[in-house]
Amino acid sequence: MTAAVRTLLAEIASLQRGEALGGAEAPADQSDGARAARVRAHIDGWLQGRTVPVVEGKNASFFWRGEADEVRLRHFIFGLETSQPLARVEGTDLWGLDVEIPPRSRVEYKLEVRRGDHNEWIRDPLNPHLARDPFGANSVLQGAGYEIPEWTRHDPKARPGTLEPFTMHSEAFGAPRSGQLYLPPRFRRTRQYPLLVVHDGSDYLNYAGMKTVLDNLIERLEIPELIAVFVDSPDRLVDYANDPRHARFITEELAARVVARLPVSDRPRARCLMGASFGGVAALSTAVRYPGFWGRLLLQSGSFAFTDIGHQNHRGPVFNPVVRFMNAFREAPKAVSERVFVSCGVYESLIYENRSLVPLLDETGMQVRFVEARDGHNWENWRDRSREGLSWLFPGPLMMIYE
Repeated sequence: MTAAVRTLLAEIASLQRGEALGGAEAPADQSDGARAARVRAHIDGWLQGRTVPVVEGKNASFFWRGEADEVRLRHFIFGLETSQPLARVEGTDLWGLDVEIPPRSRVEYKLEVRRGDHNEWIRDPLNPHLARDPFGANSVLQGAGYEIPEWTRHDPKARPGTLEPFTMHSEAFGAPRSGQLYLPPRFRRTRQYPLLVVHDGSDYLNYAGMKTVLDNLIERLEIPELIAVFVDSPDRLVDYANDPRHARFITEELAARVVARLPVSDRPRARCLMGASFGGVAALSTAVRYPGFWGRLLLQSGSFAFTDIGHQNHRGPVFNPVVRFMNAFREAPKAVSERVFVSCGVYESLIYENRSLVPLLDETGMQVRFVEARDGHNWENWRDRSREGLSWLFPGPLMMIYE
């Protein structure tokens, strides 16, 4: 429990006994209603001056106010009990829970409020920190030492690149595919640019702020000016699960289209595939099907499920093609790229699969860098790791000084 919360609980108890705080004379009105009103006012003032959850070192205190039969914390830390009850402070409408969380942690969560037979998952109304994703938004606990990276925020000094939507017909799929094309702020057709292809492109743009990230890192000379293609899939759980049509589309159609229309370098080290979750599988499996073409891979929290015996897995049938692919790759790993950056959150269920993949990649002779973070399977985790990944795969003039 944080020291601030211990003090609050002691003050509430004093007010409930009719005492005054700070050595003042006890109030004249000692009715139950007056005491309750003083407690409510004190809680109001205490909460108003603080960020909730209240964090001190490794301790974090969650609060909720209101009438309910039960309130529970629903966090997204794999390996810990995902549902923990908040306790009601006797005689008040304040509920609280104390947890220990390692420094520099970032945890997304919701509160579950039960009234009779009605259960509702809500964002924390006392917490202004939110993270958006395709399913809505979660509240965010920012542990001691965690700060939103300043390079993820809009910088008025950074000249903006441009985004252009595109749609193209894919022969591999026999259907159209769409996305957005990023051109750097000082784009010139007389230059040669690296190419970055990003799976789940719209989500990276909307929830990981990738355009802002690219603008800022280019402005700061941490990465070179580059061309990025943010591509989407209408059926990602199929397309990204080692589907040969997807690998063909990305390499023979999409990349070829960009090369034909824009000044893109033809060196493998200037071509990078990026993806998170199933998008990480798509990036790796495409590189396996076209070894040597994609000289850079950026794999974030890849859904690299595998089995030691057989092909049955606990994650469900949608993972079956992934398991078959990963089992085969793990049985005979081979160098398919030059540099591979892998990141994963220690609070997500895929940490074991990602950790165990890294030495297999390394033994092939590929250059591999692996980064863990105290975060989960979410877009802001992937956003926060993008600078380290991109600047290692594509070092700009500033980064090359320190290499």
